Amino acid sequence: MTSADDFTLPPRLAADTVAVGDLALCRALLSRNACWPWLILVPRRVGAVEIHRLATADQIQLMAEITQASQVMEAAFAPDKLNVAAIGNMVPQLHVHVVARKREDAAWPGPIWGSGHERAYAAGEAEALARRLAVDLGL
Repeated sequence: MTSADDFTLPPRLAADTVAVGDLALCRALLSRNACWPWLILVPRRVGAVEIHRLATADQIQLMAEITQASQVMEAAFAPDKLNVAAIGNMVPQLHVHVVARKREDAAWPGPIWGSGHERAYAAGEAEALARRLAVDLGL
């Protein structure tokens, strides 16, 4: 794996998200699916695929950033449950989803993946939310 300087966001993640900003390790992104408040943390390490393959310091930093993002999502959206997952079947680059779930959301209690629910944000809404989350994350 190489440093953050060589990192390029995978095209699918770039297309499906709005940039929030860069934490110490991860690029924070907001999903364009407005059905759920949904952050995606992408460690800026070329070739990173699995958490256990990261350097120990990066593993620790990733956990700190997951915790930080979870706290921000909890404060901002008061979810009934936070879903945190590193699945990566479609995009092999390691990325961690932090999704704020409510009992009344479209897919509750099932998973959001494959639920068939998708809704675009209104014009400018995703960018405004990304700016708000950037402030909340201290970026």
